[in-house]
Amino acid sequence: MPPSDRPRRPTARSSSLRSLPSLRASTRRALRPSGPPTDEIALWRSPDGVDRKTAQAVIDLAMRAGVAMLSTGAAAADVTATVLMLTRTYGLASVHVDVTYTSVTVSYHRGPDADPITVMRIVRFRVQDYTRLQRLRSLIVALSRDPIDVEDARIRFDAVLTAPHPYRRWVVTAASATLAAGAAGLLGGGWFIVLLSFLTAAVVTRVNDVLSKAGMASFFSQCVGAAIPTIVATLIVVGQSAGMTFFGDVSPSLVVASGIVLLLSGLSIVGAGEDALEGYYVTAGARAFEVVVLSLGIAVGVSVVLAVGQGLGYPIAISSRTLLGDNVLVQVACAVVIAVAFGVSSYSTGRALTAAGAAAALGWVIVAIGERAEAGAVTSSALAALVIGFAARLLARRARISALAVTTAAIVPLLPGRKAYEGISLIVTQPDGLGFSAGLPTLAEAFGLGLGLAAGVSLGTYLAALLLARRHGSLIGRAAGTRLPSDPSASAAIIVPLLSDTGELPRVDSETPPTR
Repeated sequence: MPPSDRPRRPTARSSSLRSLPSLRASTRRALRPSGPPTDEIALWRSPDGVDRKTAQAVIDLAMRAGVAMLSTGAAAADVTATVLMLTRTYGLASVHVDVTYTSVTVSYHRGPDADPITVMRIVRFRVQDYTRLQRLRSLIVALSRDPIDVEDARIRFDAVLTAPHPYRRWVVTAASATLAAGAAGLLGGGWFIVLLSFLTAAVVTRVNDVLSKAGMASFFSQCVGAAIPTIVATLIVVGQSAGMTFFGDVSPSLVVASGIVLLLSGLSIVGAGEDALEGYYVTAGARAFEVVVLSLGIAVGVSVVLAVGQGLGYPIAISSRTLLGDNVLVQVACAVVIAVAFGVSSYSTGRALTAAGAAAALGWVIVAIGERAEAGAVTSSALAALVIGFAARLLARRARISALAVTTAAIVPLLPGRKAYEGISLIVTQPDGLGFSAGLPTLAEAFGLGLGLAAGVSLGTYLAALLLARRHGSLIGRAAGTRLPSDPSASAAIIVPLLSDTGELPRVDSETPPTR
């Protein structure tokens, strides 16, 4: 047989070349996933069977709830979860929600061949009203578990929104004054300073109410509110210069510091941190900028009065007292008083007040231990806030209270009122070069304390949310956006809107929703 007709024996090179396609195919099969992406992009799949008239009524109801919750102090994540919870309950699957600090937008995508329903409403005012917030939350959870006719649900919502406050106006004023008095006692003031701080804070509260009703901007209200205790402290200095004697050890700077704590307590520091952790950066940025602007108003009000007093020859000396005195029990008692007083001023319920007092005591003990262990003020405050946020979130679901009401009240005793006043005073009273070099680091420390409190509370709340979500078998952080009509896999985890403030879950069965 000629050599050309003989069959060629396959060589190692030719065998490897023929096996390359199969090797590549097996490699692709090994590398490619067998299922859809882990974080699937929500897509509209099929109509949900809800007619336009019913859909409009449900969207209006959900919008009412979202605006009301944002107006009463809820975080953006809670507002989003509330809207999605209600729309899901009444059969609307493909709903998109966008929350900013001043508006709420809800859009219902009805498919490629139908016009969407999109509604936007402006949030005209924001207050801390935790009783109304808790009532709204309870109504929303009740509707999600046992839905009723949309018109009847709207009537129940209107009843909650128009219900009177649990405390009279003079009770709220007295609570705000008690908060300032507790802050003065916490900083080591005698009974005369505590009483003077109480009376001054009562005046500040009433003046701010009048200015708010007159339509004055919050920045200028903060300026006026900060100037009042500074004027009182300056008058004490004038009296001391004239030879007047007061009862006990009088430190005028503590009156200013307690007034600053009162004004700082109304700022949404916790809400800004929670929104940032939940991914609502626009809302978090707006809240944080509001805190900065209103804090600047406090600085301006104090600085103007201090500058005038300095020019007239009546400077207010900075108190040399440390944050923690020798008697820690007195400090803890003052912290409890401050937290409960703030809870009353923000219309918290009785159970929330009890929880806030206990959380404040726990937080202050942690701060005291941290200070004595030389852990640093920022680290100690952040750790205390983390424990407060974690415990409050776990307690909220069991006690059926608002975690936001508890955490916001419990960190008020930790607010850096004295540090803020000390930095402002150093800038105003010291010579130009020395004042800024000494005052700015102190103000930076006060700012760091505020950030530490916000970050600690938010992180503690988020860690507790992870624990609760694991118990429920659900996923958190998926509330923003749209809901799929069904999960990609029957074995997938249940993804439902979760109220981050309480950990409440809605009804997840597939019963036919009520019609309008």
